[in-house]
Amino acid sequence: MRRREFVKSVGRMGAWGAGARLLAHYPPIRPSASPSLLIPMDEAQSDHLKAYGIAYRVIQAGAKVEWLLNYRGGAFLLPDAQTIRRDAALNGVTVEPVDDARVSAIRGDLAGTNADAIPLEKAPKVAVYVPPNAQPWDDAVTMALQYAGIPFEKLWDPEVLGNGLQGYDWLHLHHEDFTGQYSKFFLIYAGQPWVAEMSRFNDAARRRFGFANVPEMKKAVARTIREYVSNGGFLFAMCTATETIDLALAAHDADIAATFADGSPMDPAADTKLDWTQSFAFTGARLEADPQIASFSDIDGHQVNTGPRRQPLGAFKLFNFSAKIDPVPTMLVQNHRDVIPDFYGLTTSFLRTRLKSGVTVLADEEGAPWVKYIHGDLGKGTWTFFGGHDPEDPQHQIGDPPTDLSLHPHSLGYRLVLNNVLFPAAKKRELKT
Repeated sequence: MRRREFVKSVGRMGAWGAGARLLAHYPPIRPSASPSLLIPMDEAQSDHLKAYGIAYRVIQAGAKVEWLLNYRGGAFLLPDAQTIRRDAALNGVTVEPVDDARVSAIRGDLAGTNADAIPLEKAPKVAVYVPPNAQPWDDAVTMALQYAGIPFEKLWDPEVLGNGLQGYDWLHLHHEDFTGQYSKFFLIYAGQPWVAEMSRFNDAARRRFGFANVPEMKKAVARTIREYVSNGGFLFAMCTATETIDLALAAHDADIAATFADGSPMDPAADTKLDWTQSFAFTGARLEADPQIASFSDIDGHQVNTGPRRQPLGAFKLFNFSAKIDPVPTMLVQNHRDVIPDFYGLTTSFLRTRLKSGVTVLADEEGAPWVKYIHGDLGKGTWTFFGGHDPEDPQHQIGDPPTDLSLHPHSLGYRLVLNNVLFPAAKKRELKT
């Protein structure tokens, strides 16, 4: 799928992290400064993840950064300044000074290939959707943002339902269950204090807004998020949120919501009551009828918690796009390698037969009936779904310690997360086709 145009976003951010503390001291950076700095994103880079934070802070300081798509792993070209060099040095990020002659040579290299230079001009304001009782396991995107030094704010159902999304350009969803079934954690973790607290917070929120049950509230939240995207927002979702937000959007019948709420066996006719016209990515899915199986539907190809249906992990490969023709998917797959070890989540992958027509597949497993990474447009905005929970913890279990990203500065999977954070900064531009 080819995008007709980039979506323009405007945001104002505060400082975050060790590198971002320098932001307050960044002088105005003139885009015409010479020589320039190149942040390589191939194997020469010493910390791929923190490099995104450098680029973000330079954009926020008012300077134009160029994302050199399909060139040296998706390198960044930015104006030279001592503050930027100092920020990079403090964060262990490799930078290469380049003079005007070298910049001209780079542009010549881009011209004759499927590479291109995309201006990044506005730092997106980032929100992470997370309940106030912060789950006892980690959120990969939150960790990536913290490690890279990209600021973000947290919000949840009351903020979403109270028009709180209007102030943000980019929204992340992770392991929230938008069907209101609490990811069926009661099957395994009943009696755990955090499960009871989760239930208490959700019930208080639904009573505050006058919903009959939690599934009805989550459907309203899902519809609000859909409207946010349609109006120009950028949505990125991982793990459970990918599958369940579409199930919630498709479920308009009150009986389905009641089934979700009370855990009784699924009505055999429930699948026929789903309306997929409002979903982002999926269509024609069959709901999991057995309330004792911790699965939502047949969208997920790996079925991690379904006993004999569970599929082993392999590896997925990023697609190769032309930056001149398909700049958005090209930005989303920038990496220094194109084959990535797979990793589980409550929703790990997406069956090809459940994808809507027009969905762009960004990565898949060769020969498998599922895909891993998908993208699409909705109205004026975009959405991207990435299956799995934590790219550096393939078998992640509840209660495991958070991943230490300082041990994974070259993480291929976490680079995909940060590609999504940065691409809303791209300048709006008509494509050449």
